[in-house]
Order: sequence, then structure tokens, then C-alpha cells
Amino acid sequence: MTATKQAIAATQIAADAALDKLAENLVALDVTSHLALTDVFLLASGRSERQVAAISDSIEEKMLESGIKLLRREGKTLARWILLDFGDVIVHVMHEEDRVFYSLERLWNDCPVVKIASLQEQKL
Repeated sequence: MTATKQAIAATQIAADAALDKLAENLVALDVTSHLALTDVFLLASGRSERQVAAISDSIEEKMLESGIKLLRREGKTLARWILLDFGDVIVHVMHEEDRVFYSLERLWNDCPVVKIASLQEQKL
């Protein structure tokens, strides 16, 4: 089983919102073969707690504008690792130090990568 077109489209919306706030190291993983509760994990990094919070806020805003409701949010208070659950897509916005420490890509390395277009690719 692979991620639905709807989940991939939602992932692109979230990725665009993250890139608007200069998020780094965006990676989208298709976790459908391992998890029944979601299709895609989107990972993004920020260099400070303030940037992590700004990235998270931007993603929430753009997803809501697109009609995609936030189901759960965790970690907003400390803004080191904010988890945003949109159902088909779960977004992990992490401080770059925590991203290296927890290394989610290593834990999910057997999951296929979902291609997301950068803002520069979309303008071409």
C-alpha cells in the first residue's frame, strides 16, 4: 500500500508552508506499510525554538486554509519538537539538534521517500 494522492497533496501544502519559514532538511516518508493510522511523516528542522514555532504556526495556518483540520498538536510549549497530526499526514517540526539526536530518518529508513517539490522547483 502507498500514500494516497490526497495525503501527498496535503504533504506538499505542509512542506510549502514550512519552506516559507525557511525550514531546513525537509523529508517526507511514506509510512503506510508500517502504520495504519497515517500515510506520511513530514520531517522539518528549525535552527531555534522561535523558528520551530513559526514553522509549526505556518503549517497549521496553510493546512486550515486548505480545509485540512488539525487533529492533535504536541510540544508547542517548549518548541523543540512539535508534532502536528492532520490524520493522513503527521508533521514533525524539530529543532535541528533534536533532529540529529532522535534521527527519525534512521528509525524509518525502510520507508519510501515521498517526493516534495521545493518552492524553487514550483516557480520554474
